[in-house]
Parts: sequence; structure tokens; C-alpha cells
Amino acid sequence: MSEKSTTKPPIWFWIVSILALLWNLMGVMAYLGQAYMTDEMKAEYTAEQLALMESTPAWVTAAFAIAVWGGLLGCLALLLRKKWARPVLILSLIGIVVQMGHSFFMTNAAEVYGQVQGIITPLLVIIIAIALVQFARIAEKRNWIS
Repeated sequence: MSEKSTTKPPIWFWIVSILALLWNLMGVMAYLGQAYMTDEMKAEYTAEQLALMESTPAWVTAAFAIAVWGGLLGCLALLLRKKWARPVLILSLIGIVVQMGHSFFMTNAAEVYGQVQGIITPLLVIIIAIALVQFARIAEKRNWIS
């Protein structure tokens, strides 16, 4: 029984993987900040923003959790050079699409948060998640992960 050998990845693989991990850690911090929001933190939001946050269904919060924890785990798998990075990053992407789909099509988030926080940032999150799935696919094809 022969196992497929891995190839040493280039330095840019490590740079991208570390940056991706840091990006996903920011997502985890955003999730934890929302999950454990204090009254002092709530006071920093407008009434409309707070109402929008408080009306978020549990399934959207679950999608958010899957997105951030999956992204973090997927990036750790990249750094550990594990093949399961791609399926976990795909799961994270699905969580992001569900969460942002709710935000784009079932709320007035763009109106409440403005164009940058309501449209541009969510689109950037989706684009980066797609890029990470593709990055993991390339790493797998080039035998950088196994």
C-alpha cells in the first residue's frame, strides 16, 4: 500500500495560510463579541442596529458559528498540511452564504448599517471564503497537503 507523498509547499503557502488564520480569528472574535455582547457594547449601537441584531433567528446565528469555527479549523488544517482543510472550508463557506443570504435578502441590513458594513464587507467575506476553498484545492492538487 503506497501513500501519496507530499511536496514541500512554497513560502507563499505559509504566508497565505497564516494570513487566512488571522482573518478567521477576526471572524471568531466578531462571533464571540456578538454572542457575549454586554450592555456597554449594546449602548454603542443605534436602536435600529440593535433591533436588527436582536431579531436574528437562531439558524442564522448557527450559520455564523459554523462559518467562523469552520474557517478557523480549516485554516489550522492548512497549517498542519491536512487534506481535510478543503471540506471544512467548504462547510465554512456554506455557513457564510446562509448567513449573508439572510442579511442580503431577508433584512434591511444595508440600510441599517450602511453600504460598507451592510454590503461591501459581507461580499468581501464571501470572496475570501471562496478563495480559501480554491487555495485548499490547489494545495491538495500540488500535494502540499495530504
